[in-house]
Amino acid sequence: MLHLVLDSPSLNSVGPQMHRDLADVWPTIEADPDVRSVLVYGAGTAFSSGGNFALIDEMINDYESRMRIMREARDLVTNMLKFSKPVISAVRGPAVGAGLVVAILADISVVGRTARIIDGHTRLGVAAGDHAVIAWPLLAGMAKAKYYLLTCDTLLGEEAERIGLVSKCVDDDDVITEGNRIATQLAAGAPTAIRWTKHSLNHWYRMAGPAFEASLGLEFLGFGGPEVREGLASHQEKRPPQFVPPQADKTTSKEN
Repeated sequence: MLHLVLDSPSLNSVGPQMHRDLADVWPTIEADPDVRSVLVYGAGTAFSSGGNFALIDEMINDYESRMRIMREARDLVTNMLKFSKPVISAVRGPAVGAGLVVAILADISVVGRTARIIDGHTRLGVAAGDHAVIAWPLLAGMAKAKYYLLTCDTLLGEEAERIGLVSKCVDDDDVITEGNRIATQLAAGAPTAIRWTKHSLNHWYRMAGPAFEASLGLEFLGFGGPEVREGLASHQEKRPPQFVPPQADKTTSKEN
């Protein structure tokens, strides 16, 4: 069993280097014959606070960086879906953004009762891309997916388990212990049977591939627009965002 630990400043926020690493690490682990399961968790009391301001600013202001990071976001999802070995996420504290991708796309997710799951895309001013469209409707149903992805309301661990978004909810102090227990159990199991079962089940995600590609493209299209600039400024200034409604189409059709 391998422990994969998210460890960076500001509650394990995801900067440019970590974003690349999260996408690239899965083929590397896949090639290691000694790894039979992976337990992923955050250092300290948080899983991940999501993309940091440096990463977001890079996407907003540099087109080449935006395209590179979009490819990394796609690779993160596709590499996790192709990864054959069982992945268990152990989630304490906040799980947001790119970190949340890993938490939710893990094969088994263990969360603390006070864990805070937030897909904050629309609050930032971009479409909910990453893993959200491919995973949330399948796991929690369309009604709950739309509610949380449109509002960006915080989803606590107990409610996440109740709606089916995560596998299991335990006391906060037991998250790593329980995740470790499950990862150890799977590492001792029949490796081919477990991997083939995982591969087959992941076809449910693969069938949503067109929806994923659409959401990812629209998310990164938004990083070139005005709403994300206001969303980022409001985060930095710790105030509610003031999004301006789009201009109505002023053209009119005339009857011949």
